[in-house]
Amino acid sequence: MKIVIPIQVVPDSVEEIIINDGENGFDLEEIAWIINEFDDHAIEQGIILKEKIEAEVVVAAVGGEFADDGLFTAAAKGADRLIRINVDLASDEINNHALARIFKTLIEEEQPDLILTGVSNYNGFDGAMGALLAEYLGMPYVGYVSGIDVEGASASILKDYPGGVKMKYKAELPVVIGISSSENPPRYVPISKIRQAMKISSVEDQDGDLDLSGGLNINRMYEPEKGGRAEMLSGDLKDIADRIVEIIKTWGVI
Repeated sequence: MKIVIPIQVVPDSVEEIIINDGENGFDLEEIAWIINEFDDHAIEQGIILKEKIEAEVVVAAVGGEFADDGLFTAAAKGADRLIRINVDLASDEINNHALARIFKTLIEEEQPDLILTGVSNYNGFDGAMGALLAEYLGMPYVGYVSGIDVEGASASILKDYPGGVKMKYKAELPVVIGISSSENPPRYVPISKIRQAMKISSVEDQDGDLDLSGGLNINRMYEPEKGGRAEMLSGDLKDIADRIVEIIKTWGVI
C-alpha cells in the first residue's frame, strides 16, 4: 500500500508578519516558514497507518528549500520517501488551487492508494486544498477526520462533527482525506534525529508549474484600526476592584 501526504509550509504566526508595500499580501521575503499544523497531524496519521499495516509513506512539499525542515522532520518520524517541488515561495504568490494542481500531477505519477492532507491551512483563502485536489483527481473526499483504519481495498474513516459527535464512514480506495487531528498527537522528534535524517535521507526534486487561476484576488490587506478605548488598570486588587465598580457605575448598570 502507498500513502502520499502532500504538505504545505505556512508563515510562522509566532514571528512578526509584515504586510507588503502594495498592501495586497505579506512581505514574503521577511517570513519564517513552518509546516502547516494540520499537515503535521496528517504525517502522524500516515506513520500510524504504516505501523498498523505494511505501507510506504511518501511526503511531498511545495516550496523549495523552505520545505526542507518539514520534509526531514517527516523522515525522522518514519516517512519512506521525500519529494520537494521547487516553487519559490519568497517570490511567487501561491494559492490552494495552484497547490492542488501541482500535487495532482505528482499523485497521478505515484498512483497511491490513500492521500492524506491537512484539513486546512490558515493562510489559504480559496478553499481547502484537499477538497480541491480530490475534485481535480476525480476521487472522493472526506474532511475533518481524526482516525483511519484500512482493510483490503477500503478505509474506515472517523469524521468529527460539531458538539463532539463522531461518525464512521467507509470509502473505497483511492480516497483523499483531510486530517483535522491524528489518532495520537504528532510525535516529538529531537533536533539531533532531524539532523541525522538530513544526512541519511534523500530528497527527490521536481519542478512545478504554477497556475494561479481560480484563486481569489486580494484587494487590500491591513492591520485592524486601533480603537484607543482600552484602559489598563494597575495597582493592588482593591484599587482595581474600586476602579471597575466606578466604571460600571458610569454605565448606569449599578
